[in-house]
Formats: sequence, structure tokens, C-alpha cells
Amino acid sequence: MTTNVHVPAQAAGKSSSMPALVLIAGWLIPGAGHLMLGKWVRGLLLMVSIVAMFAIGLALKGKIYTPNTGDLLDILNFAGDLGSGALYVVARVFDLGQVAVVTATADYGTKFMVVAGLLNIISAVDAHSLATGRKLS
Repeated sequence: MTTNVHVPAQAAGKSSSMPALVLIAGWLIPGAGHLMLGKWVRGLLLMVSIVAMFAIGLALKGKIYTPNTGDLLDILNFAGDLGSGALYVVARVFDLGQVAVVTATADYGTKFMVVAGLLNIISAVDAHSLATGRKLS
């Protein structure tokens, strides 16, 4: 009977800073963590999906949340928006998504952007798991 033993990336001689770099890059630029690991198809699919969701949200006049509100739902939506990494920063720099939500499509746009950020966080954590060896593929 043979037993497959999985050796984590750190034990296999890889740099211990690589998983942290993959996590940060994956959060900052959607799909970048997977691209760094050579997972080209997965990285490009995630990049296109997250950027498209964020752009659709902006096109629908969705709201970008700011950190200075005291409402719990606003704080949670801000955390979702912040998950988009550089997309959030670019939107704030160019003052996009700062209008009040007055139509149903704007509310859908807001949700698109929040979900894009949450998907980006999941994607970055997945890339980190691949880099540490906790996930094989």
C-alpha cells in the first residue's frame, strides 16, 4: 500500500515570502496571483470576470462605498468594495461611483461591484493556498 505524502511549498525549498507575495498581488490585481503561479487560464478567467463585473457595476451607476460611514451594512459593503484591490483605488481616484443610488439598476450595479470584490478575495486566497501547497491544483 502506497501513501502519497504532500510536501508544502516552504518545505520543498521555495521562498517563504512567495505565498504572501502571491496573496497581495492576487488581491491588488485580480487574477495576478494565479498568473504568478503559472495558472494562465484560471488567472485570465478570474481577471476578465472580476474586471467585467466591476465595470458593469460602474456602467449601471453603482455606488462605491467609503470607510467613513457608521452603518453596519455600509461597512460590510465597503469591505466588499475594498476587496477589488486596485479597481477600488482607481474608482476612488477618478471619483467614479459617488452618486446616490436612485434606480433599481444602480442598486444592481452596487451589488455587482461588491460581489466582484468578494470574488477577488476568494481568488487571492485560492492563489495563496496553491502557493503554500495546501491545494494541489
